[in-house]
Amino acid sequence: MATPVVTKTAWKLQEIVAHASNVSSLVLGKASGRLLATGGDDCRVNLWSINKPNCIMSLTGHTSPVESVRLNTPEELIVAGSQSGSIRVWDLEAAKILRTLMGHKANICSLDFHPYGEFVASGSQDTNIKLWDIRRKGCVFRYRGHSQAVRCLRFSPDGKWLASAADDHTVKLWDLTAGKMMSEFPGHTGPVNVVEFHPNEYLLASGSSDRTIRFWDLEKFQVVSCIEGEPGPVRSVLFNPDGCCLYSGCQDSLRVYGWEPERCFDVVLVNWGKVADLAICNDQLIGVAFSQSNVSSYVVDLTRVTRTGTVARDPVQDHRPLAQPPPNPSAPLRRIYERPSTTCSKPQRVKQNSESERRSPSSEDDRDERESRAEIQNAEDYNEIFQPKNSISRTPPRRSEPFPAPPEDDAATAKEAAKPSCAMDVQFPVPNLEVLPRPPVVASTPAPKAEPAIIPATRNEPIGLKASDFLPAVKIPQQAELVDEDAMSQIRKGHDTMCVVLTSRHKNLDTVRAVWTTGDIKTSVDSAVAINDLSVVVDLLNIVNQKASLWKLDLCTTVLPQIEKLLQSKYESYVQTGCTSLKLILQRFLPLITDMLAAPPSVGVDISREERLHKCRLCYKQLKSISGLVKSKSGLSGRHGSTFRELHLLMASLD
Repeated sequence: MATPVVTKTAWKLQEIVAHASNVSSLVLGKASGRLLATGGDDCRVNLWSINKPNCIMSLTGHTSPVESVRLNTPEELIVAGSQSGSIRVWDLEAAKILRTLMGHKANICSLDFHPYGEFVASGSQDTNIKLWDIRRKGCVFRYRGHSQAVRCLRFSPDGKWLASAADDHTVKLWDLTAGKMMSEFPGHTGPVNVVEFHPNEYLLASGSSDRTIRFWDLEKFQVVSCIEGEPGPVRSVLFNPDGCCLYSGCQDSLRVYGWEPERCFDVVLVNWGKVADLAICNDQLIGVAFSQSNVSSYVVDLTRVTRTGTVARDPVQDHRPLAQPPPNPSAPLRRIYERPSTTCSKPQRVKQNSESERRSPSSEDDRDERESRAEIQNAEDYNEIFQPKNSISRTPPRRSEPFPAPPEDDAATAKEAAKPSCAMDVQFPVPNLEVLPRPPVVASTPAPKAEPAIIPATRNEPIGLKASDFLPAVKIPQQAELVDEDAMSQIRKGHDTMCVVLTSRHKNLDTVRAVWTTGDIKTSVDSAVAINDLSVVVDLLNIVNQKASLWKLDLCTTVLPQIEKLLQSKYESYVQTGCTSLKLILQRFLPLITDMLAAPPSVGVDISREERLHKCRLCYKQLKSISGLVKSKSGLSGRHGSTFRELHLLMASLD
């Protein structure tokens, strides 16, 4: 009888290098759960299809890091706010910039699309909230009331209210038709990071850095319940589509909560770190998290998660899908949102806007929109996701399939253990079982053991030394016992040589340290390179890598040839240090190098620019030489292969 395959409740789907520099914001498409948008310090907005490695589209135009992104409900428009306070809206189907909105005086912290009308709300570090009309390219209204940065904005499902969360520990509810604040919800003791409307009832949830989640009744304007004791700051919450529970993305876990009374239904271990956004599709919860330039996506099978009940399950999940009991009939019923059947009317203006608020299209805006581009990186995925929406569909839309779950680790291990070993898989003909005489054993020195291609950084035995030389010899008949002097001489074998090597390295490090204390980093690196000892270079780079601000363009010209040597080293620790240094250089200097080489020649004599151009050309030549080596090693398996594949993606712009 075949053993059924046991699948996981939560698993990691993929990890991608989303930007050439650090990722600063991201958002999942809530309608499909398959579209991911990321904003980076490289001033770009990149679009990805979940579980596919290649970028679909790259949107340019911002001149400062992108700190907030948001997709509209049909996933046809995307809005991105930058550190400078500018907002840009792109049409994904037409692959072009739609609007540039200016007005905030500080970086954009939060954005949201109106569920029906063509309006966008923006919250900023300047404490203001603005409502923008995309069609008329202007600000409809400005809402004031917060005293610190506005971290999250959400429209109500009926489009009549706007909820805002800020660093001033408060949540505010705004009436869009009246243009004023309806209510303020105090109670949090830390910055409020996220708010979320219940999909059906007049209920609002808010999560804070004080590790609490509060539920607010929007009819009585009072707190319903408060859940305390979260593992860390609450950054991402999401109601189940039918409103039966609330999912909270905690540190390395997903928690499922009810609010009347407050209780935890379930805890699922996910190991996703600090999750940034959540979406639900096909009874699967998709979570995404980012760290530096990497973005990871995770899947939780909601059919294996308890979503109603009274007692929390153990974090170690049972393997059987759970039948969901009906909702508690004793819970009080609240008013239901009335969703309009057509596009909602424009929010009423209660006062005339000033000229600065009512910006009309200008030549500066036109220039910004001409400079903004939508670069389609993957035409096949782009056509599959966006183009079919432009044509009339004659058949029901294709429903995306759920992501397949990998087998459980324990089940996979047991399955592998039940299989015969590789040596036994091959069937050889059985020879005649007659006893053959053994050849005489000849005593000889054992063949030297070949050293591995890559010597691991953590190893249990020294390289080039035999442990048997330092152990008591095995007694063999007819062999005289070793006297103490002979045993000590064997133990001391090579000791003097090792002392000479360590003394020489210590002297070299003292030389480099003497130059380092003068504050001249470039000269200290030059002295380490001149010693012609890679171990000294590795020791120095391990210090420089800890502080990215120490890196300068002239330092790259010296270090890059050494990095090429480190990447070819047989020592794992040398390869790791080389990869770390190369990644820092690519993230900090590759955009500068490519921009300098692509820029037209300057008019007149500019000595500093010529020197910088010469350094950029030298770095570009060295990076091209290293790129071939990185590409050849990107096919390796394990941790090294993953690191080289990441570097290969970062160096793609060199081709």
